[in-house]
Amino acid sequence: MRRDVFQAIADPTRREIISLLANQSLNLNAVAENFDISRPAISKHIRILTECGLVTIKQQGRERFCHAELQQLRQVSEWAEKYRVFWTKKLDALEDFLEKEQGRKKKK
Repeated sequence: MRRDVFQAIADPTRREIISLLANQSLNLNAVAENFDISRPAISKHIRILTECGLVTIKQQGRERFCHAELQQLRQVSEWAEKYRVFWTKKLDALEDFLEKEQGRKKKK
């Protein structure tokens, strides 16, 4: 099952895992040590992150290391940018309106 990036970042634990792996590659045990949830729960989160392409796992000897693939977050950035532009225009229009109203009140 291929999941999308939005499903992955919807969960706070997965966002924390992404942040953790953004700075360094870690084995599964090292990832799990940073959380107060079970190792199987961490494995499930890692699996979801892997399915949507935000994490890759590479075998190095007996260890499996998780690597963040942050370029996948570009989809989220592009989606959010549309709404940033929209809301910036709306808030700028509101600011202009409020400034005009203030000017009218001062004239009275």
